[in-house]
Amino acid sequence: MKAIISGGGSGGHIFPAVAIANAIRQRHPESDILFVGALGKMEMEKVPAAGYPIKGLPIDGLHRQLNWINIKRNIQLPYKVIKSQCMVRSILRDFNPDIVVGVGGFASEPTLKIAAQMGYPTLIQEQNSYAGLTNKILSKKAHTICVAYDNMSRFFPADKIVMTGNPVRQQIEDIQLLNKSEACQHFDISSDYPIVLSVGGSLGASSINNMIQDRLQYFCDNKIQLIWQTGSWMYQQACTAVKEARAETWVKVHQFINRMDMAYAAADVVISRAGAIAISELCIVGKPTILIPSPNVAEDHQTKNAQALVNKGAAMMIHDKECNEIGIDTLNQLLHDNMRQTTMTKAIQQLAIRGAADKIVDEIDKIIR
Repeated sequence: MKAIISGGGSGGHIFPAVAIANAIRQRHPESDILFVGALGKMEMEKVPAAGYPIKGLPIDGLHRQLNWINIKRNIQLPYKVIKSQCMVRSILRDFNPDIVVGVGGFASEPTLKIAAQMGYPTLIQEQNSYAGLTNKILSKKAHTICVAYDNMSRFFPADKIVMTGNPVRQQIEDIQLLNKSEACQHFDISSDYPIVLSVGGSLGASSINNMIQDRLQYFCDNKIQLIWQTGSWMYQQACTAVKEARAETWVKVHQFINRMDMAYAAADVVISRAGAIAISELCIVGKPTILIPSPNVAEDHQTKNAQALVNKGAAMMIHDKECNEIGIDTLNQLLHDNMRQTTMTKAIQQLAIRGAADKIVDEIDKIIR
């Protein structure tokens, strides 16, 4: 099998892409897999680290915040699109894949568009409960659309939709093999006190980070331990703030957590953005969760993702603009409400879909046959 997998930009696109690649390779050990990503984005580092080759396109998105730098970038966008499409044609001719898979992100659009034009079969992996415009357009030519939420025929042709769930990292699928004491030891914390995990996505989240930084004393005063993933841009500032607050015993700062399975296993409560992959992981992990959806995403899809869990009693949600005002108080209420924690745990575990990557490879095999 020869497969191209395209997409990226954030961990929410990269992790499922790598999970699909791993599932292909496990089933077809002689398979040849090539990634196509966007130059300067996370995938150009994370994909080779996972053991796969990647080609980078000079593609970019439309920058909506108007300043001189973004205006210049937007002017260059048509050139980048055309150049990327030409590069994709060359990549497809040279590699000649059996299947082209799109997981979302800047590179996914030109790759799947040109692949469909050239007659290569394509598969879309839509992670969110609310499909974006790009995937709606690409779906018209796609052979199969793998989804993780019900009622997606609002966006895609019903006869192309297959419910597979979202692929997550294998270490998350295997989280039941870990015990809490081992996870606590990994982060140099104690299982004798409550543990909160705060993760704002692979790139970090300013509102969540600011909420925590402003209330560091809360964790010290109440003897609550925090595993805090900040993202790269606020890491040094967070380290300085923790040191000045003398909170090193209670607050452990991480730029990026490679062993998220350990972090989830250690945590009693999770504070998280509401990206589709984060939610899929949280359902498998089964921990009481406070979701703070990012407002800076297309179609406000993170709020819709979060609301799908809230409607089933599987999570709590705080709007981004309110998190600095009520976020820590909401966390405190949840930490002191054992009955609600138990109810939320049971509800979120019922939403877990395991083995999604293998189900997607089932669909790839059907297309190729």
